[in-house]
Amino acid sequence: MASQAATKRKLGTTGLEVFPLCLGGNVFGWTSDEATSFAVLDAFVEGGGNFVDTADVYSRWIPGHQGGESETVLGRWMASRKARDRVVVATKVGAETALGKGLTREHIEKSVDASLRRLGVERIDLYYAHYDDPNTPFEETLRAFDALVKAGKVKALGLSNHTAERAAEALATQQRLGLARYQVLQPEYNLVERPGFENALQPLSQKEGLAVAPYFGLASGFLTGKYQEGQPPPQSARAGGVMKKYGNAKGWGVVAALKQVAQRRGASEAQVALAWLATRPTVVAPIASATSVPQVKELLGAFSVKLEADDLRELDSASSE
Repeated sequence: MASQAATKRKLGTTGLEVFPLCLGGNVFGWTSDEATSFAVLDAFVEGGGNFVDTADVYSRWIPGHQGGESETVLGRWMASRKARDRVVVATKVGAETALGKGLTREHIEKSVDASLRRLGVERIDLYYAHYDDPNTPFEETLRAFDALVKAGKVKALGLSNHTAERAAEALATQQRLGLARYQVLQPEYNLVERPGFENALQPLSQKEGLAVAPYFGLASGFLTGKYQEGQPPPQSARAGGVMKKYGNAKGWGVVAALKQVAQRRGASEAQVALAWLATRPTVVAPIASATSVPQVKELLGAFSVKLEADDLRELDSASSE
C-alpha cells in the first residue's frame, strides 16, 4: 500500500513519532460497532498508521451511554491484537461524563484512572485538556497534570479548545512553576475553518514549539466529495448540521477547488484536503475518522499525494477569507 511509504513525524518535543494521520476514535462504539471498529483499526495499523485519538466523553451523547465507550472499544482491540506497543494513544479529560466535568484536580485524578482502566494500559501516551475550564485556577489544573506525568500515568500533555490567550497563559504558568508543559495542540482546522487557528493559535504554536493535531480535518465530511452544490446531502445524522455550517458560497468554492485539484492529482477530495493540512506549518497529523476499511485505505493514501505550487495556490485562493 502506498501509504506505508509515509514517513513518521516527530510529535513536537514529546519523544513520540507518529504517522501523519491520526485516526479519530469518536465513532468507535457509536456509528461503528465493535467489530467494525476492530476492522478499521486493523486496516489502519496494517497501512502504517499508529496514532489514535479518543476521549473519555465519547460517546456520551448517545442515549444510554455514559462516556468511555470509545476508550473501551480501543482497549479491547489493543488487548485482543496485543497491539499496545504499536499505537500512540491520545485521550482527553474535561468534558462532562458520568464522573463530572472540568479540570479540577479531583476530576482529573478520577478521570485518568477510569481512562487507564478502560484502555487497559499503564500509561497514556498523550493526555489532553479537552476544554478550557475558566472556573478552575490554572495552577490547580497544571499541578494535577504534572503529578500524572511524574507518577508515570501520562507521557505527554496537550490542550484542545483553548483560545490562544488562554493557551499562552497556561504555558507561562507551567514555565513559571516548573511543571510539565503542554506539547501538543488540538484545534479545529481545515480548508473551510482557517482563521480560528491561523490568526493566533498558529503563531503561538510556532513560538512555543507545539505540535498540532487538528480535529475536523475533513469538516465533518463536507470535504470528502459527498457534498455537492445543488445536490441532496448524503443520508446521515450529521448532514443537516454540516450543510448549515458549510453550505455557503465559500464552502462550495472550496469543494469546487478540491474537485479540480483531485482530478489533476488522481486523488480523492478527502485525500487532497488532508494532504493540504499536512503542508501547513506546525501541523504534524490531522485527525480524521473512518467507519469502513475502504475509508481507512483512502485516508492513508492522502500522504502519498504530492500537491504542487499551483494546487496549493488554488486551494488557498478558494479557502481564504
